[in-house]
Amino acid sequence: MAFTPAPIPSRTEYVLDAIKQAILTGRLAPGQALVETELAAQFGVSKTPVREALKTLAGTGLVVLNQYKGVAVRAVDADMARQVYDVRLLLEPEALRRTVLRLAPLDAAGAALDRADRAADDAQRALANRQFHRALYLPCGNPLLTRTLDDIRDQAALVATAVWATEPSWEREAREHRAILRLARAGEAQGAADALREHIASFVRRAFPEGDNGVWPHASSRTSPPLGAHSPMSWRSPSPRSPLTAPSTRPPTTP
Repeated sequence: MAFTPAPIPSRTEYVLDAIKQAILTGRLAPGQALVETELAAQFGVSKTPVREALKTLAGTGLVVLNQYKGVAVRAVDADMARQVYDVRLLLEPEALRRTVLRLAPLDAAGAALDRADRAADDAQRALANRQFHRALYLPCGNPLLTRTLDDIRDQAALVATAVWATEPSWEREAREHRAILRLARAGEAQGAADALREHIASFVRRAFPEGDNGVWPHASSRTSPPLGAHSPMSWRSPSPRSPLTAPSTRPPTTP
């Protein structure tokens, strides 16, 4: 049988994936400036795929476009976090309840927790945590509900990355994840949904207490320069410490 190679990602997808990965792993901080010409030079592409990638990221809420200030990674503040997590609180527990009622298999959720336990760094752990939550709501039986939760996944990850950078709570959340999964596997649909709701709500209460409307992290908890206070990157002279590491596969040679 002839082997058909997978399609080569377009230049836009190549740039999009690299920038998105850097944002969601915290290598590009909230407020970080993203300059088209510098990104194009970094990736060896024209400005067009960079511009399209940034537009897509703006659509998912990861970057903001400003006519006068240019493009920057979206800043994380209490209002933004509460809005994103409010949607999760309304929809995600109900999706899990339906998943359990449908007796859907939860092997993928268990596998994600195992990957989180074995993670070599925070980036891998964060990805596994995102995969765990998606594995709980994906089999809910309502594609529109699934897509809605998928649409806010990146923004929720942006919030979590900013918070974990200064106040990591991996162990606590791992325990809560295990408890949620045990209830779901036991067929306790409402109990699992309630545990998930409290898991999400407690994260927001800890990270963004009522009355706090500032940008994360809080001034009292900062041990390093505040997120978003960095100067624009110099992409033309990348070094091993450059916060943006391009994917191992070079961009395609076609436009």
